[in-house]
Amino acid sequence: MLSITEIGQRAKDASVQLSLLPASEKNDILKACAAGLRNNITQILDANLQDVAAAKARGIKGAFIDRLTLTEARVEEMAKGLEDVAKLPDPIGEVLEKRTLPNGLIIEKRRVPMGVIGIIYEARPNVTADAFGICLKAGSATILRGGKEALRTNLATVSIFRNVLSAMGYNENMVQILEDTSHEMAEQMMRLNRYIDLLIPRGGSGLIRTVVEKSTVPVIETGTGNCHIYVDKDADLEMAVRILLNAKVQRPGVCNACESLLVHQDVAKTFIPMATKALQEKHVEVRGDAAFQQQEGVVPATEEDWGTEYADYIISARVVKDEQEAIDLIRRYSTHHSECIVTENAYAAEKFLNEVDSACVYVNASTRFTDGGQFGFGAEIGISTQKLHARGPMGVKEITTTKYVIYGTGQVRP
Repeated sequence: MLSITEIGQRAKDASVQLSLLPASEKNDILKACAAGLRNNITQILDANLQDVAAAKARGIKGAFIDRLTLTEARVEEMAKGLEDVAKLPDPIGEVLEKRTLPNGLIIEKRRVPMGVIGIIYEARPNVTADAFGICLKAGSATILRGGKEALRTNLATVSIFRNVLSAMGYNENMVQILEDTSHEMAEQMMRLNRYIDLLIPRGGSGLIRTVVEKSTVPVIETGTGNCHIYVDKDADLEMAVRILLNAKVQRPGVCNACESLLVHQDVAKTFIPMATKALQEKHVEVRGDAAFQQQEGVVPATEEDWGTEYADYIISARVVKDEQEAIDLIRRYSTHHSECIVTENAYAAEKFLNEVDSACVYVNASTRFTDGGQFGFGAEIGISTQKLHARGPMGVKEITTTKYVIYGTGQVRP
């Protein structure tokens, strides 16, 4: 097994070739890798069955198993994601600014590859394809470290990509995956700043906190999602129920799922029974304040519930006196990922948009749209909840950097 230093060196070497590839060749690689997924779907699904069986044997269940599981449809989504990235404009070489100084120097600011990007993520094997595809399009080599629960699936997927690269005459080390999923190896990767230019963690709060605290490599922090839906006094309540159900139960294990429901007191008497019934019919446990506890089956909420990302069929719910209290609670408990107001009042909508400080803020739409594919970026590499460099869904452009190119005619500084 290669050492992390050898893996880093191989990635750095491969990144040189990749950074010079024209868009047409990168697109051909992506389309060939999509075909590779389809042609080897049995290999991928067999590996995934073993991963899922092993996880269940260890007592893992619920939304975690859903995140881990691949189906023919999900593998097809992975393949289509690569093809969608291939269709995107190539960001590399884009001239962002150009100006001529009084001394005749011409200065251009160009978009260039980051170099080597490391991804540390948990049990979502689709991330393997998404991360590889976006990084390749952005001209950067990739070192992947997935969770132990998805190791067989991830190894099978990366093997397909590496075989495609090799068969096409490219350096297969444009993508590598760590076979050692131990915490010790992950921490070594976090300190590989000699070779890795950017590190992106994707997963739960514990993983992200560990990477942020221990990494010597620059990190883009992808956030956990304690996402809120606030139902205003001027909301269309039927619409609010539709949005709430989509945001909570379509895929409860993902970071853009709704975890907290806030309801204006003026509509609470009507909306609480509607929302509680709809959620419970979808097997969602409601943990509520005193007003919600009047409904059968609602569990009393604790202080901890208001700030929890459940990633499961659980939601916290409470009544607020007005929009300002809703905004204040979001400020207090939000992870700054995605928040939504349901209202027909334009003033209330604008107030919410202006005062809620999250990466994505919605009016009358499900938080489940916080996704690179849904935003038209192709697949995404994560949702950034920080404020430096990139924020929100990170597509191809968000994982590039820039450099200045200066043309002169013999100028010297006086």
